[in-house]
Amino acid sequence: MKSIDLPDVQSRPSQSNFKLTRVGVTGVKKLVNIKRPGKEKEVSLVVKMDLFVDLPASQKGSHMSRNLELVSDIIDVNLQKPVSDLETFCAKTAKLLLEKHEYATFSEVKAEADYFLDRIYPSGKKGLEPYKLVAEARAKSNGEIKKLIGVKVIGMTACPCAYEVVKTLGKYDKSIIPPTHNQRNITTLMIEVPGDFKSVDANDLIDIAEKSFSSPTYSILKRKEEGEVVFNAHKNPKFVEDVVRDILSSILIKYKKLPDEVMVVVRSESEESIHKHNAFAERVTTLGELRK
Repeated sequence: MKSIDLPDVQSRPSQSNFKLTRVGVTGVKKLVNIKRPGKEKEVSLVVKMDLFVDLPASQKGSHMSRNLELVSDIIDVNLQKPVSDLETFCAKTAKLLLEKHEYATFSEVKAEADYFLDRIYPSGKKGLEPYKLVAEARAKSNGEIKKLIGVKVIGMTACPCAYEVVKTLGKYDKSIIPPTHNQRNITTLMIEVPGDFKSVDANDLIDIAEKSFSSPTYSILKRKEEGEVVFNAHKNPKFVEDVVRDILSSILIKYKKLPDEVMVVVRSESEESIHKHNAFAERVTTLGELRK
């Protein structure tokens, strides 16, 4: 059978001479097996990935199928061979993307997966609570690679402002804690992992984020336990700004051995209960800046 010489449309010259920062595919789902060093159990994660490279002004399009082929080669072919951690997997993928796309000078890989941890409910019973595990890696053609690991955690905040206003108005029994309105808080914490440093444990990041809320939240609560969670949250009112700052303080204590240039990203959003908008706070910085 005679082979057909198919046209390579992507490699044709671009009619509009503009470089594009990121071109690629989003929402790629793969099963990734992770075996952390020193851990007995292997964890299987359904990971949703975004994969990008930059595109020079001279080229019409990116060869996006190469992104999918690469992930398939790493994951599907070697399904029985687990990776050490999600951020290293992203870094390896980002590096190989530059080899696949010889015209690119920059690549980026983002990954997100559902993640579960054992937690003890206020009732004393154990159960699995859901979180999000996130990782990012960026590679440059000069060999520079940055990788970050992070988590998304849901908790509860109680508004300090309404708390103090109600206390001032005095329209409550002063023998109890004043009422205030509550928010569902979603916090993202990410930290860069230097190439020569052992992996940052996502479980530690979850603990840091969860302790920054007015109270953790739980999937299963009976009526008495609901009251306890609300009561404890109102004893510890916090702005969204407080959540971010408390996390930054904990990061400095936990990661004293990490170098100054390590990047830290903390963003927190409280879904308001008495407003139609949400409250948001963020800090993108380095450990060196925080240490100052």
